[in-house]
Amino acid sequence: MRSHIVCVLCVFLIAGCGRESSPKGDGAPKPPEPKAGTATTQAGMVLVPAGEFIMGDDSGEDDEKPAHKVKVGAFYIDAREVTQKSYEDLMGKNPSKHKGPDSPVEQLGWLGAIRYCNMRSRRDGLEPCYDEKTGKCNFDANGYRLPTEAEWEYACRAGTATEFSFGSDPGKLTMHAWFKDNANKTSHPAGQKTPNPWGLYDMHGNVWEWCNDIYSDAYDPKASENPTGPAAGEERVLRGGGWNVGPESCRSSARYSEPPGLADVCFGYDAYGFRCVRKATDVPPRR
Repeated sequence: MRSHIVCVLCVFLIAGCGRESSPKGDGAPKPPEPKAGTATTQAGMVLVPAGEFIMGDDSGEDDEKPAHKVKVGAFYIDAREVTQKSYEDLMGKNPSKHKGPDSPVEQLGWLGAIRYCNMRSRRDGLEPCYDEKTGKCNFDANGYRLPTEAEWEYACRAGTATEFSFGSDPGKLTMHAWFKDNANKTSHPAGQKTPNPWGLYDMHGNVWEWCNDIYSDAYDPKASENPTGPAAGEERVLRGGGWNVGPESCRSSARYSEPPGLADVCFGYDAYGFRCVRKATDVPPRR
């Protein structure tokens, strides 16, 4: 099922730098617009009020089980994946293979993504969420961070229970995502395809997106309110599929994982990117 192309560098001796295409669900109202002052310089954020949904898929891969009810608090999420221009303007470099200012930054590991989150927080006068030495996240901080896996799937589904946010017909994926059948072996500028019902672009396809959680090969159904994943493990979660995989890997519940330092230690992987979230307070739950 899941396979690695192992890369070992004598400096760090960390495996998992490259990987083959990964193995291994109707409409809903758009949430309120973000409050004044929460728009980002990149492309803006969408406010996702608190709510609950069924996470996972009992008809999917083993690591998507068991499907279980999850509650999440309100948060803001980038409407688009972090672009190469946004990343380079802040970090002073662009690690991407498929160059384009409006395309998602890629060839970036989990550690690189959290460094960007912290730098973006400092730029905007917010409290950084991450201890960059340990990778521990302070969820009480008001800065930017990666979405938890539950937040990511909740935002991707956008009130739906079908395989994709637009239904269960993979034949319609071309309208909503860049994936193996239409991407021509490269990523594309963020926001070109039809957004999901909550106004989020490229939640299916384009690049896989890093989540905050440590990966586990099965869900804990008891972790039902703002779950943050296991306390320990060797890999971090990736979600959404990318330009290099088929429809099955772009489903709302599909999961993947990699070691967090892969792109920082080796050559990286040109289908891995991310988007940021921020906590939101005093927002009524979705009804």
